[in-house]
Amino acid sequence: MKVAFLLLTLLTASSVGLHADPAAEAKALAAKAIEAAGGEAKLLRIFRMRERFNSGPALADPAKANTRESILEAPQYWWLIGKDRDGEPAKFDVWAWTLVALTDLKTAMETVPGVEENGKTTLALRLTGSIEPAMDLHFDHETHRLVRMDWRNDIYRFSEWRTHDGFGYQAKTVMHKRKTNEPWFHHEILEIERLTVAPASLPR
Repeated sequence: MKVAFLLLTLLTASSVGLHADPAAEAKALAAKAIEAAGGEAKLLRIFRMRERFNSGPALADPAKANTRESILEAPQYWWLIGKDRDGEPAKFDVWAWTLVALTDLKTAMETVPGVEENGKTTLALRLTGSIEPAMDLHFDHETHRLVRMDWRNDIYRFSEWRTHDGFGYQAKTVMHKRKTNEPWFHHEILEIERLTVAPASLPR
């Protein structure tokens, strides 16, 4: 009798697993990632950012790297020196790493197989609908922090977790060419300031 009950329990569990709702699984992972970053109320929607960056296979001496300050309201706007970077696809990069893209009703999400990053297999979400082509976000399976993003021709690898006003983010990014896995761009967020609204002087 006990054996029969055990078999029934295993078969039921297996059946539930086979019929798990993929959309629900994706939403659950997105919710965990957002919670790990501080919760939806703390996501950065409008903010000022000061950055340091350089192209090339290696990180440049900080004294030789480029710096810039801009205001973002991704994915619609990225104002640099008072002008919007119209048509700049990197707006969607920002929309993704701030995780705001996960809250948009137009974003369709599905879980996909993870990859190995830092010796661990990631948990992965594929975003479509609001982002084209499809973008894959990879999260650490324990902390649910964003560690990698695959989009277009590049792989973005994130590191150095920091927080600002309750929002957690990865401050450093190394971009790799997807075909060769060779690094070609290095980026670091030096400062972030949350804004309630963008300055009225900026063009829309």
